[in-house]
Amino acid sequence: MADRDGPIYDRLARVPEREWRGAGLDSLLDDAREPFVLRGLVADWPLVAAARRSARDVRGYLVDHARDRPFMVSIGPPGHDGRLFYDHDMAMNFRSGTGKLADIFAGIDKGEQLGDIRTVYLASIDIPTHFDGLDEANPLDLGARDPLKSIWIGTRTRIAAHNDFPDNLACCAAGRRRFTLFPPDQFRNLYLGPIDHTPAGRVVSMVDFATPDLAAHPRFALAMAHALTVELEPGDAIFIPSMWWHHVEGLADFNILVNYWWRRTPAWLGQPQEALNHAILAIRDLPPEDKAIWRDLFDHYVFENDGGVTDHIPESARSILAPLTPETAGRLRAFLLRTLSR
Repeated sequence: MADRDGPIYDRLARVPEREWRGAGLDSLLDDAREPFVLRGLVADWPLVAAARRSARDVRGYLVDHARDRPFMVSIGPPGHDGRLFYDHDMAMNFRSGTGKLADIFAGIDKGEQLGDIRTVYLASIDIPTHFDGLDEANPLDLGARDPLKSIWIGTRTRIAAHNDFPDNLACCAAGRRRFTLFPPDQFRNLYLGPIDHTPAGRVVSMVDFATPDLAAHPRFALAMAHALTVELEPGDAIFIPSMWWHHVEGLADFNILVNYWWRRTPAWLGQPQEALNHAILAIRDLPPEDKAIWRDLFDHYVFENDGGVTDHIPESARSILAPLTPETAGRLRAFLLRTLSR
């Protein structure tokens, strides 16, 4: 691993690496439920080749493929340390706006020339809608998967630990990326912030990984005992399974990550986060005795979901209690929309 710094990194284990022979990626991903690294997976991409020449070359390569449309960008104020997070008042410590990619990169060029590199971050930019031919020129065969394809571009950044529902294959195209990962069950030890007021749409850890305050966050020491860390060079990739927490740092002056997200369940099924939000609205503040009843019902209908739910109902009359189809899922979604709009 490349040089590690900061108080937590001497105490973390490495993400295991899988041998990559140029084939068999589909089978590697099929049943994977633990993170792993694939060194050199996308080393032959033209995007990576441009990055190896220089940051300016890879920016030019992206501009050549960029569509004529606005790009969302986050910018830190002077003196920003790259941590895209909350300020002391729990507002965001960066401002967001839009601009043409060439103009955004011109600002980075100027900062490099003046030695005044500001925090600039373009997060989760959809590749097909924002670039023409970039995906085709830098392909990755994921078999039958139909992933969302995103690119993340920026200066030195620190992105708070968060998780995502889809599986994720993240490829370092320029600069260096450090990932610190935690299993899904460590959420209590990461001291999560608000669900509905977040820097980028997902709840994040409130712990500053550069200077963790174990007096304020004592259980973070337990999370660190389960943590994995790895640094990626251009061409390397990491697989992050669904719901694994990951803290991500851009370590170079200019960094690019390309990632692929896919679900193991059909896209027409709902998002679990929406169910959690609704449960907070409808159940969390009930009296304890009422919550106990609903906990039992959730176990019966959702988490256990055994034959006791439907065996006594004629098969043709089980409706949404039967395994969902696109049609029954659509009817259920329409019913929820009607009830929520009342």
